Amino acid sequence: MSKPTLKRIAAALERMAPAPLAAPDFDAAEAFVWHVDPDRLEPVAQVNRVPLELLLGIDRTRDTLFQNTAQFARGLPANNALLWGARGMGKSSLVKAVCAEIRAKGDDLKLVELQREDLGSVSRLLNLLRRSDKRFVLFCDDLSFSHDDQHYKSLKAVLDGGIEGRPDNVLFYATSNRRHLMPRDMIENERGSAINPSESTEEKVSLSDRFGLWLGFHPCSQDEYLDMIRGYCAAYGVAVAEDELRAEAIEWQATRGARSGRVAWQFFTDLAGRKGVSLGLAG
Repeated sequence: MSKPTLKRIAAALERMAPAPLAAPDFDAAEAFVWHVDPDRLEPVAQVNRVPLELLLGIDRTRDTLFQNTAQFARGLPANNALLWGARGMGKSSLVKAVCAEIRAKGDDLKLVELQREDLGSVSRLLNLLRRSDKRFVLFCDDLSFSHDDQHYKSLKAVLDGGIEGRPDNVLFYATSNRRHLMPRDMIENERGSAINPSESTEEKVSLSDRFGLWLGFHPCSQDEYLDMIRGYCAAYGVAVAEDELRAEAIEWQATRGARSGRVAWQFFTDLAGRKGVSLGLAG
């Protein structure tokens, strides 16, 4: 067999069974994003986040997640967490802010973001993280599944770990608008059409039960909404009269048809621009 033919065969075998992915320099950044095709962990130069003290109206949830994360960062037992509930109430912001606060207190905790559509590659990611002496919060934002979605099977590898078990240095946090990670009508449809309804949906519905922490986020009151904006104004030095702030903020949320932390930030961004205040990346 000729040498060129042997080289082509060798190259094809490498594509079929690539060499183990080399670990990146985890000291290069505090956060990384997992990509596939090819597999790689890309460092994030600056995480898009707000300081923990500016996340108002979620005090109990904030304290619970902080304590759980602090335990994990110190090598103590901790639970995977599902942050679920109303849109725009700071679920993903809380995860990023808590990790930053833990790092500020001296614990070398890393945040790794995993996209829902890449859950099928999670076992490869876990094997990579397992080889490191760092501690990682693996974060999946806006997690949910449809009735024909098979990604939930890969999620079980994170929550249960299979025969190897979840690496001791990895904790999994996810956010979702759904408490049970799939639409209620799809749960009912599957139950109604299945030969054994209780077994047909048990795997998917019980996914949320595999999270040790369920942290609920609910729509904020008008007072909480205004307090959020006042907090942003104080933190970024935006001077505005109270009656002006109140009237404009209430009008803003009325035109949006919603009231949440995200809407509060969007109003504040508009206000800061009109007041001539430049906003740097918080945190």
